[in-house]
Amino acid sequence: MVTIVGVRFKDAGKVYYFDPGEFDLSAGSHVIVETARGLEFGEVTSDPCEMSEKSVVKPLKKVVRIADEKDEIRHRENMDRKQEAMESCQRKINEHGLEMKLIDVEYTFDNSKIIFYFTADGRVDFRELVRDLAGIFRMRIELRQVGVRDEARMLGGIGECGRCLCCHQWLGKFNPVSIKMAKTQGLSLNPTKISGICGRLMCCLKYENDTYCELRKGMPDSGEKVRTPDGNAVVVDTDILKQKVRVKLILKPDKNTAPGTDRLSNDIDTYDKADITRLERRKKKDSFREDQELTEDLRELMKD
Repeated sequence: MVTIVGVRFKDAGKVYYFDPGEFDLSAGSHVIVETARGLEFGEVTSDPCEMSEKSVVKPLKKVVRIADEKDEIRHRENMDRKQEAMESCQRKINEHGLEMKLIDVEYTFDNSKIIFYFTADGRVDFRELVRDLAGIFRMRIELRQVGVRDEARMLGGIGECGRCLCCHQWLGKFNPVSIKMAKTQGLSLNPTKISGICGRLMCCLKYENDTYCELRKGMPDSGEKVRTPDGNAVVVDTDILKQKVRVKLILKPDKNTAPGTDRLSNDIDTYDKADITRLERRKKKDSFREDQELTEDLRELMKD
């Protein structure tokens, strides 16, 4: 076991682990740590704790020092200079006619480098832009292209729930999200209903997916035959959260019933999951193929 402390460099950014050494740290403390980019100013996200060595990426670097007043002042100055740097870079982008959208700018703590974040539909030749920016700021320049999800994380916004975007407020990393999760939860596959402001599937589809998957165990599919206290029936639909099954009872065939088909009641009856017995279970589709089919369905909806 090793003692670690989590440090974050941006709001809702990824948490990195460091060795607290002899420093008395607690959540909210500001520290100076050494990273691949040099010295960085970060905020401690949790009190020091024990963690297994297998869970820690080595070598585990130590906290250099607790941030003092001078460090706090330098950090605030770097933050205050961001707007001016954004304006200068945007002006040069316009002069060169580059098809790129400037998102954010970041000064390293020791002012050895300045990083510009942008989005673009394709590759951008920004060599001339880098030379111009190097002449203006007199430091190393890095232009980093990010995706639309990272853009939403940096800029923030309000989601459909009326709250601040999770990725901007607290979500440390993006979890894989699939269309199958929306189907499992019985949500509409309309892209406008299940996509966030970034245009990608909403991260919150992941939050309740494990619960829905657990509740779905043993639940019949629509069209499946089951045995109820009142006889055999065909499933119309299910209510996962209430663990209810809605069915149409199978009646005795009459002269109008086609061979090989079931004569169903016009009424829909509801039973608890515990009161039914599954008579046939459909062969599960390959997960990859099912995701492909759902993706194709979503594409068709987007065309409409």
